[in-house]
Amino acid sequence: MDAVAGSPPCPSRPRRPLRIVICPWLAFGHMLPYLELAERLASRGHRVSFVSTPRNLARLPPRRHVIDLVALSLPRVEGLPDGAECTNDVPGDKLGPLFDAFDGLAAPFTEYLSGGGERPDWVLADTLTHWASTVASEHGVPCAMLQPSAAMIAAHGCGASERAELAAASVFEQLVAVDRRDAAMPRFEWESMAAFSAPFGASGMSILRRGSLTLERCTIAAIRSCPEWELEAFPLAAKLLGKPLVPLGLLPPSPDGSRAAGVHVDDAAVRWLDAQPPKSVVYLALGSEVPLPVKLVHELALGLELAGTRFLWALRKPSGVDAADVLPPGFEERTHGHGLVTMGWVPQITILEHGAIGAFLTHCGRSSLIEGLLHGHPLIMLPIATDQGSNARLMERRKVGLQVPRDEDDGSFDRHGVASAVRAVMVDEDTRRVFVANAVKMQEIVADKELHERYIDEFVQQLRSYITDGDSSTASCRPTSS
Repeated sequence: MDAVAGSPPCPSRPRRPLRIVICPWLAFGHMLPYLELAERLASRGHRVSFVSTPRNLARLPPRRHVIDLVALSLPRVEGLPDGAECTNDVPGDKLGPLFDAFDGLAAPFTEYLSGGGERPDWVLADTLTHWASTVASEHGVPCAMLQPSAAMIAAHGCGASERAELAAASVFEQLVAVDRRDAAMPRFEWESMAAFSAPFGASGMSILRRGSLTLERCTIAAIRSCPEWELEAFPLAAKLLGKPLVPLGLLPPSPDGSRAAGVHVDDAAVRWLDAQPPKSVVYLALGSEVPLPVKLVHELALGLELAGTRFLWALRKPSGVDAADVLPPGFEERTHGHGLVTMGWVPQITILEHGAIGAFLTHCGRSSLIEGLLHGHPLIMLPIATDQGSNARLMERRKVGLQVPRDEDDGSFDRHGVASAVRAVMVDEDTRRVFVANAVKMQEIVADKELHERYIDEFVQQLRSYITDGDSSTASCRPTSS
Protein backbone atom coordinates (compact mmCIF):
# COMPACT_ATOMS: atom_id res chain seq x y z
CA MET A 1 0.00 0.00 0.00
CA ASP A 2 1.22 3.54 -0.73
CA ALA A 3 0.53 4.59 2.86
CA VAL A 4 3.04 2.11 4.28
CA ALA A 5 6.51 3.58 4.03
CA GLY A 6 9.48 1.38 3.28
CA SER A 7 9.95 -2.22 2.18
CA PRO A 8 10.84 -4.99 4.63
CA PRO A 9 14.44 -5.99 3.93
CA CYS A 10 14.34 -9.36 5.71
CA PRO A 11 14.99 -12.24 3.28
CA SER A 12 12.80 -14.73 5.16
CA ARG A 13 9.63 -14.65 7.23
CA PRO A 14 8.90 -16.85 10.24
CA ARG A 15 5.61 -18.64 9.72
CA ARG A 16 4.94 -19.57 13.33
CA PRO A 17 1.90 -17.96 14.96
CA LEU A 18 2.52 -14.51 16.36
CA ARG A 19 1.83 -13.69 19.99
CA ILE A 20 0.00 -10.34 20.08
CA VAL A 21 -1.25 -8.28 23.04
CA ILE A 22 -4.01 -5.69 22.41
CA CYS A 23 -4.56 -2.82 24.88
CA PRO A 24 -7.64 -0.66 24.13
CA TRP A 25 -8.81 2.51 25.86
CA LEU A 26 -11.73 2.14 28.29
CA ALA A 27 -14.53 2.91 25.81
CA PHE A 28 -16.66 0.42 23.94
CA GLY A 29 -16.19 2.43 20.75
CA HIS A 30 -12.57 1.30 21.03
CA MET A 31 -12.93 -2.09 22.68
CA LEU A 32 -15.47 -3.57 20.25
CA PRO A 33 -13.62 -2.83 16.98
CA TYR A 34 -10.37 -4.04 18.53
CA LEU A 35 -12.12 -7.18 19.63
CA GLU A 36 -13.04 -7.61 15.95
CA LEU A 37 -9.35 -7.17 15.14
CA ALA A 38 -8.48 -9.77 17.78
CA GLU A 39 -11.02 -12.18 16.27
CA ARG A 40 -9.56 -11.77 12.80
CA LEU A 41 -6.01 -12.30 14.04
CA ALA A 42 -7.05 -15.36 16.08
CA SER A 43 -8.88 -16.80 13.08
CA ARG A 44 -5.50 -16.90 11.34
CA GLY A 45 -4.02 -18.96 14.16
CA HIS A 46 -2.27 -16.15 16.02
CA ARG A 47 -2.24 -16.09 19.83
CA VAL A 48 -4.03 -12.94 20.93
CA SER A 49 -4.36 -11.49 24.43
CA PHE A 50 -6.96 -8.76 24.97
CA VAL A 51 -6.28 -6.52 27.97
CA SER A 52 -8.95 -4.62 29.90
CA THR A 53 -10.64 -4.50 33.29
CA PRO A 54 -12.81 -7.30 34.73
CA ARG A 55 -16.17 -5.57 34.28
CA ASN A 56 -15.38 -4.47 30.74
CA LEU A 57 -14.30 -7.96 29.75
CA ALA A 58 -17.48 -9.42 31.26
CA ARG A 59 -19.55 -7.07 29.07
CA LEU A 60 -17.89 -8.06 25.80
CA PRO A 61 -19.90 -10.21 23.39
CA PRO A 62 -18.99 -13.91 23.19
CA ARG A 63 -15.91 -14.70 21.16
CA ARG A 64 -15.88 -16.90 18.06
CA HIS A 65 -12.20 -17.81 18.39
CA VAL A 66 -9.81 -18.47 21.25
CA ILE A 67 -8.71 -15.13 22.69
CA ASP A 68 -6.98 -14.76 26.05
CA LEU A 69 -8.84 -12.15 28.10
CA VAL A 70 -6.40 -10.47 30.49
CA ALA A 71 -8.17 -8.78 33.41
CA LEU A 72 -6.25 -5.96 35.11
CA SER A 73 -7.99 -4.48 38.13
CA LEU A 74 -8.66 -0.76 37.76
CA PRO A 75 -7.23 1.18 40.71
CA ARG A 76 -9.76 3.11 42.76
CA VAL A 77 -9.17 6.84 42.61
CA GLU A 78 -10.92 9.76 44.21
CA GLY A 79 -13.87 11.01 42.20
CA LEU A 80 -14.45 7.83 40.20
CA PRO A 81 -17.86 6.26 40.93
CA ASP A 82 -17.85 2.78 42.40
CA GLY A 83 -17.89 0.13 39.70
CA ALA A 84 -17.07 2.58 36.90
CA GLU A 85 -14.62 1.03 34.46
CA CYS A 86 -15.36 2.70 31.11
CA THR A 87 -16.65 5.92 29.60
CA ASN A 88 -20.21 4.53 29.54
CA ASP A 89 -20.11 4.41 33.35
CA VAL A 90 -19.16 8.03 34.02
CA PRO A 91 -20.49 11.47 33.14
CA GLY A 92 -18.29 13.73 31.07
CA ASP A 93 -17.01 15.63 34.11
CA LYS A 94 -15.61 12.40 35.59
CA LEU A 95 -13.25 11.62 32.71
CA GLY A 96 -10.32 12.98 34.71
CA PRO A 97 -10.62 10.33 37.44
CA LEU A 98 -11.13 7.66 34.77
CA PHE A 99 -7.89 8.70 33.08
CA ASP A 100 -6.13 8.63 36.47
CA ALA A 101 -7.36 5.09 37.11
CA PHE A 102 -6.46 4.05 33.56
CA ASP A 103 -2.90 5.30 34.04
CA GLY A 104 -2.77 3.15 37.16
CA LEU A 105 -2.94 0.06 34.92
CA ALA A 106 0.71 0.61 33.94
CA ALA A 107 1.97 -1.27 37.01
CA PRO A 108 -0.17 -4.42 36.59
CA PHE A 109 0.55 -4.38 32.86
CA THR A 110 4.28 -4.34 33.66
CA GLU A 111 3.75 -7.32 35.95
CA TYR A 112 1.83 -9.09 33.20
CA LEU A 113 4.63 -8.65 30.64
CA SER A 114 7.24 -9.59 33.27
CA GLY A 115 5.35 -12.65 34.41
CA GLY A 116 7.82 -15.18 33.11
CA GLY A 117 5.72 -16.45 30.25
CA GLU A 118 6.56 -16.25 26.58
CA ARG A 119 7.31 -12.71 25.57
CA PRO A 120 4.86 -11.20 23.05
CA ASP A 121 5.96 -10.47 19.52
CA TRP A 122 3.91 -7.26 19.48
CA VAL A 123 1.89 -4.99 21.71
CA LEU A 124 -0.92 -3.14 19.93
CA ALA A 125 -1.60 -0.04 22.02
CA ASP A 126 -4.61 2.21 21.62
CA THR A 127 -3.79 5.85 20.99
CA LEU A 128 -4.50 6.85 24.60
CA THR A 129 -2.63 3.89 26.10
CA HIS A 130 0.74 5.62 26.31
CA TRP A 131 1.87 3.48 29.25
CA ALA A 132 1.48 0.27 27.21
CA SER A 133 3.90 1.53 24.57
CA THR A 134 6.34 2.58 27.31
CA VAL A 135 6.21 -0.80 29.06
CA ALA A 136 6.54 -2.63 25.74
CA SER A 137 9.64 -0.59 24.90
CA GLU A 138 11.17 -1.35 28.30
CA HIS A 139 10.66 -5.07 27.66
CA GLY A 140 12.09 -4.97 24.14
CA VAL A 141 8.72 -5.65 22.51
CA PRO A 142 7.78 -3.61 19.42
CA CYS A 143 4.56 -1.66 19.69
CA ALA A 144 2.01 -0.60 17.09
CA MET A 145 -0.29 2.33 17.79
CA LEU A 146 -3.96 1.59 17.09
CA GLN A 147 -6.21 4.44 15.99
CA PRO A 148 -9.96 3.92 15.50
CA SER A 149 -10.85 7.38 14.20
CA ALA A 150 -10.76 9.14 10.87
CA ALA A 151 -7.29 9.45 9.36
CA MET A 152 -7.16 13.21 9.74
CA ILE A 153 -8.03 12.96 13.43
CA ALA A 154 -5.44 10.20 13.82
CA ALA A 155 -2.74 12.53 12.60
CA HIS A 156 -3.60 15.26 15.09
CA GLY A 157 -4.82 13.13 17.95
CA CYS A 158 -1.41 11.45 17.94
CA GLY A 159 0.57 14.63 18.30
CA ALA A 160 1.34 15.50 14.70
CA SER A 161 0.86 19.13 15.76
CA GLU A 162 3.98 18.81 17.88
CA ARG A 163 6.21 17.90 14.93
CA ALA A 164 8.75 20.63 14.19
CA GLU A 165 7.69 21.29 10.61
CA LEU A 166 4.13 21.93 11.77
CA ALA A 167 4.92 23.89 14.90
CA ALA A 168 3.85 27.21 13.42
CA ALA A 169 0.26 26.06 12.89
CA SER A 170 -2.26 25.35 15.63
CA VAL A 171 -3.86 21.93 15.81
CA PHE A 172 -7.11 23.45 14.62
CA GLU A 173 -5.47 25.10 11.59
CA GLN A 174 -3.98 21.75 10.71
CA LEU A 175 -7.36 20.05 11.05
CA VAL A 176 -8.77 22.51 8.55
CA ALA A 177 -5.89 21.86 6.15
CA VAL A 178 -6.00 18.09 6.40
CA ASP A 179 -9.79 17.73 6.37
CA ARG A 180 -10.08 19.59 3.01
CA ARG A 181 -13.75 20.10 3.56
CA ASP A 182 -15.95 22.30 1.41
CA ALA A 183 -17.21 24.31 4.38
CA ALA A 184 -15.26 25.54 7.39
CA MET A 185 -15.43 23.66 10.65
CA PRO A 186 -18.22 25.34 12.66
CA ARG A 187 -17.25 27.31 15.72
CA PHE A 188 -18.95 24.96 18.16
CA GLU A 189 -16.90 22.07 16.81
CA TRP A 190 -13.66 24.01 17.04
CA GLU A 191 -14.43 24.69 20.68
CA SER A 192 -15.28 21.07 21.43
CA MET A 193 -12.00 19.99 19.81
CA ALA A 194 -10.18 22.12 22.36
CA ALA A 195 -10.75 19.25 24.80
CA PHE A 196 -8.02 17.35 22.95
CA SER A 197 -5.41 19.73 24.31
CA ALA A 198 -6.95 20.24 27.76
CA PRO A 199 -5.34 18.56 30.79
CA PHE A 200 -7.14 15.57 32.26
CA GLY A 201 -6.83 14.25 35.77
CA ALA A 202 -4.00 14.38 38.24
CA SER A 203 -1.36 13.85 35.56
CA GLY A 204 -2.39 17.03 33.77
CA MET A 205 -1.82 15.16 30.51
CA SER A 206 -4.00 16.03 27.51
CA ILE A 207 -5.38 13.62 24.96
CA LEU A 208 -2.97 15.09 22.42
CA ARG A 209 -0.02 14.50 24.71
CA ARG A 210 -1.07 10.92 25.44
CA GLY A 211 -1.30 10.22 21.73
CA SER A 212 2.02 11.90 21.09
CA LEU A 213 3.77 9.74 23.71
CA THR A 214 2.19 6.58 22.30
CA LEU A 215 3.31 7.48 18.80
CA GLU A 216 6.88 8.33 19.88
CA ARG A 217 7.35 4.88 21.41
CA CYS A 218 5.69 2.91 18.61
CA THR A 219 7.30 1.39 15.56
CA ILE A 220 4.29 1.65 13.27
CA ALA A 221 0.75 3.03 13.36
CA ALA A 222 -2.34 1.12 12.31
CA ILE A 223 -5.72 2.68 11.63
CA ARG A 224 -9.27 1.40 11.31
CA SER A 225 -9.60 2.83 7.85
CA CYS A 226 -8.44 2.37 4.29
CA PRO A 227 -7.88 4.56 1.24
CA GLU A 228 -11.14 3.33 -0.28
CA TRP A 229 -13.00 4.89 2.66
CA GLU A 230 -11.16 8.24 2.81
CA LEU A 231 -9.01 8.62 -0.26
CA GLU A 232 -7.70 12.16 0.35
CA ALA A 233 -7.06 12.08 4.07
CA PHE A 234 -5.26 8.75 4.32
CA PRO A 235 -1.97 9.65 2.61
CA LEU A 236 -1.95 13.04 4.35
CA ALA A 237 -2.25 11.35 7.73
CA ALA A 238 0.57 8.98 6.84
CA LYS A 239 2.83 11.92 6.00
CA LEU A 240 1.99 13.81 9.18
CA LEU A 241 2.54 10.86 11.49
CA GLY A 242 6.05 10.24 10.25
CA LYS A 243 5.67 6.51 10.90
CA PRO A 244 4.52 3.72 8.59
CA LEU A 245 0.70 3.85 8.60
CA VAL A 246 -0.95 0.50 7.99
CA PRO A 247 -4.66 0.27 7.10
CA LEU A 248 -6.59 -2.35 9.03
CA GLY A 249 -9.66 -2.05 6.82
CA LEU A 250 -12.95 -1.06 8.41
CA LEU A 251 -13.36 -4.09 10.71
CA PRO A 252 -17.10 -4.41 9.99
CA PRO A 253 -18.94 -6.70 12.40
CA SER A 254 -18.56 -10.33 11.40
CA PRO A 255 -21.78 -11.89 10.08
CA ASP A 256 -21.51 -14.83 12.47
CA GLY A 257 -20.84 -12.79 15.60
CA SER A 258 -23.19 -12.29 18.53
CA ARG A 259 -23.59 -8.61 17.58
CA ALA A 260 -24.44 -9.59 14.02
CA ALA A 261 -27.82 -9.20 12.38
CA GLY A 262 -30.52 -11.74 13.00
CA VAL A 263 -29.58 -12.97 16.49
CA HIS A 264 -32.11 -10.77 18.33
CA VAL A 265 -35.17 -11.28 16.14
CA ASP A 266 -37.46 -11.60 19.19
CA ASP A 267 -36.56 -8.17 20.54
CA ALA A 268 -39.58 -5.88 21.04
CA ALA A 269 -38.19 -3.20 18.72
CA VAL A 270 -37.57 -5.80 16.01
CA ARG A 271 -41.12 -7.12 16.40
CA TRP A 272 -42.40 -3.56 15.97
CA LEU A 273 -40.36 -3.22 12.78
CA ASP A 274 -41.89 -6.44 11.48
CA ALA A 275 -45.25 -4.64 11.26
CA GLN A 276 -43.89 -1.67 9.25
CA PRO A 277 -43.76 -1.33 5.44
CA PRO A 278 -40.42 -1.83 3.66
CA LYS A 279 -37.96 1.09 3.75
CA SER A 280 -40.44 3.25 5.67
CA VAL A 281 -38.71 3.75 9.03
CA VAL A 282 -35.98 6.16 10.13
CA TYR A 283 -33.80 4.55 12.79
CA LEU A 284 -32.33 7.05 15.27
CA ALA A 285 -29.37 6.29 17.52
CA LEU A 286 -26.94 8.92 18.76
CA GLY A 287 -24.55 6.73 20.70
CA SER A 288 -24.40 5.85 24.35
CA GLU A 289 -21.76 8.20 25.71
CA VAL A 290 -22.72 11.84 25.00
CA PRO A 291 -26.47 12.29 25.37
CA LEU A 292 -28.11 15.44 24.05
CA PRO A 293 -29.43 18.06 26.49
CA VAL A 294 -33.14 17.56 27.09
CA LYS A 295 -33.98 20.80 25.22
CA LEU A 296 -32.41 19.40 22.05
CA VAL A 297 -34.03 16.01 22.62
CA HIS A 298 -37.36 17.86 22.49
CA GLU A 299 -36.41 19.64 19.26
CA LEU A 300 -35.37 16.34 17.71
CA ALA A 301 -38.66 14.75 18.76
CA LEU A 302 -40.76 17.62 17.43
CA GLY A 303 -38.77 17.56 14.19
CA LEU A 304 -39.62 13.90 13.72
CA GLU A 305 -43.24 14.72 14.35
CA LEU A 306 -43.14 17.50 11.76
CA ALA A 307 -41.48 15.24 9.19
CA GLY A 308 -44.31 12.73 9.56
CA THR A 309 -42.21 9.67 8.77
CA ARG A 310 -42.16 6.43 10.71
CA PHE A 311 -39.32 6.20 13.19
CA LEU A 312 -37.64 3.93 15.71
CA TRP A 313 -35.64 5.89 18.27
CA ALA A 314 -33.02 4.31 20.55
CA LEU A 315 -32.86 7.18 23.04
CA ARG A 316 -30.39 7.52 25.87
CA LYS A 317 -31.96 9.45 28.73
CA PRO A 318 -29.99 12.57 29.68
CA SER A 319 -28.60 12.30 33.20
CA GLY A 320 -30.52 14.05 35.94
CA VAL A 321 -33.77 14.17 33.97
CA ASP A 322 -36.90 12.30 34.99
CA ALA A 323 -38.05 9.78 32.39
CA ALA A 324 -41.41 11.57 32.17
CA ASP A 325 -39.68 14.80 31.11
CA VAL A 326 -37.33 13.43 28.44
CA LEU A 327 -39.85 13.75 25.60
CA PRO A 328 -42.22 16.65 24.86
CA PRO A 329 -45.64 16.37 26.52
CA GLY A 330 -47.99 14.22 24.47
CA PHE A 331 -45.33 13.28 21.90
CA GLU A 332 -45.65 9.52 22.28
CA GLU A 333 -49.44 9.71 22.14
CA ARG A 334 -49.39 11.86 19.00
CA THR A 335 -46.90 9.59 17.22
CA HIS A 336 -48.40 6.31 18.43
CA GLY A 337 -48.70 3.84 15.57
CA HIS A 338 -45.93 5.23 13.40
CA GLY A 339 -43.19 5.87 15.98
CA LEU A 340 -41.51 3.95 18.78
CA VAL A 341 -39.11 5.32 21.41
CA THR A 342 -37.10 2.92 23.55
CA MET A 343 -34.71 3.98 26.30
CA GLY A 344 -33.28 0.53 26.84
CA TRP A 345 -30.70 -1.45 24.93
CA VAL A 346 -31.56 -2.34 21.34
CA PRO A 347 -29.85 -4.78 18.93
CA GLN A 348 -28.59 -2.12 16.54
CA ILE A 349 -27.09 -4.43 13.93
CA THR A 350 -30.25 -6.52 13.75
CA ILE A 351 -32.32 -3.35 13.41
CA LEU A 352 -30.13 -1.92 10.65
CA GLU A 353 -30.42 -5.20 8.77
CA HIS A 354 -34.23 -5.10 8.92
CA GLY A 355 -36.08 -4.47 5.67
CA ALA A 356 -38.32 -1.80 7.21
CA ILE A 357 -35.38 0.59 7.79
CA GLY A 358 -35.14 3.30 5.14
CA ALA A 359 -32.55 5.67 6.66
CA PHE A 360 -30.27 6.04 9.67
CA LEU A 361 -30.17 9.20 11.81
CA THR A 362 -26.76 8.90 13.44
CA HIS A 363 -24.16 10.80 15.45
CA CYS A 364 -21.55 9.56 12.94
CA GLY A 365 -19.37 7.56 15.26
CA ARG A 366 -17.09 5.39 13.15
CA SER A 367 -18.70 2.09 14.18
CA SER A 368 -22.22 3.39 13.62
CA LEU A 369 -21.35 4.67 10.16
CA ILE A 370 -19.84 1.34 9.21
CA GLU A 371 -22.83 -0.58 10.56
CA GLY A 372 -25.32 1.68 8.76
CA LEU A 373 -23.53 1.64 5.42
CA LEU A 374 -22.98 -2.10 5.68
CA HIS A 375 -26.68 -2.27 4.82
CA GLY A 376 -26.72 0.61 2.32
CA HIS A 377 -28.77 3.08 4.38
CA PRO A 378 -28.68 6.80 3.51
CA LEU A 379 -27.80 8.99 6.47
CA ILE A 380 -29.29 11.88 8.42
CA MET A 381 -26.32 13.16 10.39
CA LEU A 382 -26.17 14.84 13.78
CA PRO A 383 -22.54 14.71 14.99
CA ILE A 384 -21.98 15.49 18.67
CA ALA A 385 -18.33 15.13 19.68
CA THR A 386 -14.73 14.08 18.86
CA ASP A 387 -14.25 12.94 15.24
CA GLN A 388 -17.96 12.76 14.42
CA GLY A 389 -18.02 16.14 12.63
CA SER A 390 -15.19 15.08 10.33
CA ASN A 391 -16.92 11.76 9.69
CA ALA A 392 -20.15 13.57 8.81
CA ARG A 393 -18.41 15.91 6.36
CA LEU A 394 -16.76 12.93 4.70
CA MET A 395 -20.16 11.30 4.23
CA GLU A 396 -21.65 14.54 2.91
CA ARG A 397 -18.90 14.74 0.32
CA ARG A 398 -19.79 11.18 -0.66
CA LYS A 399 -23.42 12.36 -0.98
CA VAL A 400 -24.84 9.58 1.17
CA GLY A 401 -27.02 11.94 3.20
CA LEU A 402 -27.38 15.32 4.90
CA GLN A 403 -26.40 16.91 8.18
CA VAL A 404 -29.11 18.49 10.30
CA PRO A 405 -28.56 22.28 10.09
CA ARG A 406 -26.83 23.63 13.22
CA ASP A 407 -26.18 26.98 14.84
CA GLU A 408 -22.61 27.96 14.00
CA ASP A 409 -21.81 29.16 17.51
CA ASP A 410 -23.38 26.70 19.92
CA GLY A 411 -24.28 23.67 17.80
CA SER A 412 -27.97 23.85 18.59
CA PHE A 413 -30.64 22.84 16.08
CA ASP A 414 -34.39 23.18 15.82
CA ARG A 415 -37.33 21.03 14.82
CA HIS A 416 -37.61 22.62 11.39
CA GLY A 417 -34.04 21.72 10.47
CA VAL A 418 -34.59 18.16 11.67
CA ALA A 419 -37.80 17.85 9.66
CA SER A 420 -36.14 19.26 6.53
CA ALA A 421 -33.23 16.82 6.67
CA VAL A 422 -35.48 13.83 7.36
CA ARG A 423 -37.78 14.70 4.49
CA ALA A 424 -34.88 15.21 2.09
CA VAL A 425 -33.49 11.75 2.87
CA MET A 426 -36.78 9.86 3.31
CA VAL A 427 -39.56 11.63 1.42
CA ASP A 428 -38.30 13.74 -1.48
CA GLU A 429 -37.88 11.27 -4.34
CA ASP A 430 -35.21 13.20 -6.23
CA THR A 431 -32.84 13.73 -3.30
CA ARG A 432 -33.52 10.32 -1.77
CA ARG A 433 -32.63 8.62 -5.05
CA VAL A 434 -29.17 10.27 -4.99
CA PHE A 435 -28.52 9.44 -1.34
CA VAL A 436 -29.59 5.83 -1.71
CA ALA A 437 -27.47 5.31 -4.82
CA ASN A 438 -24.37 6.68 -3.10
CA ALA A 439 -25.04 4.76 0.09
CA VAL A 440 -25.09 1.60 -2.01
CA LYS A 441 -21.69 2.56 -3.44
CA MET A 442 -20.34 2.90 0.10
CA GLN A 443 -21.98 -0.40 0.98
CA GLU A 444 -19.87 -2.05 -1.69
CA ILE A 445 -16.75 -0.88 0.16
CA VAL A 446 -17.90 -1.75 3.67
CA ALA A 447 -19.31 -5.15 2.72
CA ASP A 448 -16.28 -6.18 0.64
CA LYS A 449 -15.10 -8.99 2.90
CA GLU A 450 -12.18 -9.86 0.61
CA LEU A 451 -10.91 -6.26 0.76
CA HIS A 452 -10.95 -6.07 4.56
CA GLU A 453 -9.50 -9.54 5.04
CA ARG A 454 -6.68 -8.61 2.68
CA TYR A 455 -5.88 -5.58 4.83
CA ILE A 456 -5.61 -7.83 7.89
CA ASP A 457 -3.29 -10.17 6.00
CA GLU A 458 -1.11 -7.22 4.97
CA PHE A 459 -1.07 -5.99 8.56
CA VAL A 460 0.15 -9.40 9.73
CA GLN A 461 2.85 -9.35 7.05
CA GLN A 462 3.94 -5.95 8.30
CA LEU A 463 4.17 -7.27 11.87
CA ARG A 464 6.17 -10.28 10.70
CA SER A 465 8.62 -8.07 8.84
CA TYR A 466 9.98 -6.79 12.16
CA ILE A 467 10.63 -10.22 13.62
CA THR A 468 13.82 -12.21 13.09
CA ASP A 469 13.80 -15.94 12.49
CA GLY A 470 13.51 -17.94 15.67
CA ASP A 471 11.08 -18.24 18.49
CA SER A 472 9.65 -15.06 19.98
CA SER A 473 12.72 -12.87 19.79
CA THR A 474 12.17 -9.48 18.23
CA ALA A 475 14.99 -7.43 16.89
CA SER A 476 16.58 -5.28 14.34
CA CYS A 477 14.85 -6.28 11.14
CA ARG A 478 13.07 -2.96 10.62
CA PRO A 479 11.69 -1.32 7.49
CA THR A 480 12.97 2.16 6.91
CA SER A 481 10.36 4.93 6.97
CA SER A 482 10.32 7.99 4.81
